[in-house]
Amino acid sequence: MDLINPATEEVVASVAMASAADTDAAVERARRAFARWREVSPGDRARLLRRFAELVDEHVEELADLEVAEAGHPVTQARWEAGNLRDVLLYYSAAPERLTGHQIPVPGGLDVTFHEPLGVVGLIVPWNFPMPILGWGLAPALAAGNTVIVKPAETTPLTALRIGELALAAGLPEDVLTVLPGEGPVAGRRLADHPDVAKIAFTGSTRVGRELMAACAANVKRLTLELGGKSANIVFADADLELAAATAPGAVFDNAGQDCCSRSRVLVQRTVYDRFMELLEPAVQAVVVGDPRDEKTQVGPLITGAHRERVASYVPDGAPVAVRGSAPSGKGFWFAPTVLAGDGVTDLPAWREEVFGPVAVVVPFEDEADAVRIANDTPYGLSGSIWTRDVGRAFRMSRAVEAGNLSVNSHSSVRYWTPFGGFKQSGLGRELGPDALAAFTDTKNVFISTEG
Repeated sequence: MDLINPATEEVVASVAMASAADTDAAVERARRAFARWREVSPGDRARLLRRFAELVDEHVEELADLEVAEAGHPVTQARWEAGNLRDVLLYYSAAPERLTGHQIPVPGGLDVTFHEPLGVVGLIVPWNFPMPILGWGLAPALAAGNTVIVKPAETTPLTALRIGELALAAGLPEDVLTVLPGEGPVAGRRLADHPDVAKIAFTGSTRVGRELMAACAANVKRLTLELGGKSANIVFADADLELAAATAPGAVFDNAGQDCCSRSRVLVQRTVYDRFMELLEPAVQAVVVGDPRDEKTQVGPLITGAHRERVASYVPDGAPVAVRGSAPSGKGFWFAPTVLAGDGVTDLPAWREEVFGPVAVVVPFEDEADAVRIANDTPYGLSGSIWTRDVGRAFRMSRAVEAGNLSVNSHSSVRYWTPFGGFKQSGLGRELGPDALAAFTDTKNVFISTEG
């Protein structure tokens, strides 16, 4: 497959796509490697993961350059992504020596539990954050003693391939980590169908997530899903309006809106709605969309021309555009940050569907109950933000909004120290945080009789 630079529309590389037979061969190699990797001592496994993290750190600029070329991410963001991979590897390098079970008091003997690795894990990684999301599954899976096959997105395999090379250079045994570029319906589906793949971790669309659930059911395969979102940014009248308006564009338009956690539904209490819109307009127009290689660029292009056309369909002629930013013309898959507001806006597809682009919709609400009703009126439940100075209201809203990741007076969704995942059709299971290893292990209970 030819890989296209989204900012220039130039071919940056051609990568062979794996067949179903290639996938079967990779699974067989990973299955054999599992028998050896699980026996590596916890201390040695930890040291290998630390060395892996060190090599990623030494190659941050190289990895960032690859991400700029294949995904169009601004270079400052791409450096952060490589750094996040490094940090997640370091965080989970402490896990092998701390993966302890329990001794449970029982009559007649001793009862202990063990966390056993699953076997071969398939990671199906999306194109919107190729390096961080790879790390979120890769690091805990390896730490727990599993072998891993990574299927990167078709459009963004270059960073994953280089990371696989760095893993070997760090000393990880061959076939403990395999990077397998391939098309989703071919290589991804074969990983889901294969009886020797013990688990699939998938980040992507809810539609594909449903298909993977069905595919995994035949073998009762374990599955983690991080799917779509349509998150709310709820601004109350008592909030710091200047800060809420200044930060709202980043919560929607970062990564060109190609983020499952994008706060693309902005709910503003009616008494301050007009003032918020006044503050929002200059904040949107100040967003710098442009050459990803420029250090000042905040937002790059969309991933493909086809995706740009899809995003554009959510802002048809005559749409109630309240604010529109700027974007380059000419080559590249550019789309200007856009805010929709006004009469009938809640009837638009952009209000209910995941646009996955730089399009926000702003609506007024009356009170807490109204805000909760609007925020929860979606099949998704991934993230969201609540802006208020009232501590009691912050807690009430945090409990009432149906989402797996909420932040108060900020837009943080993902910290590798804390669990991440969605409610409703935004997914199953949790990634990151201290408990992520539970997703890549099975608990074994052993009773030893002391009588007779």
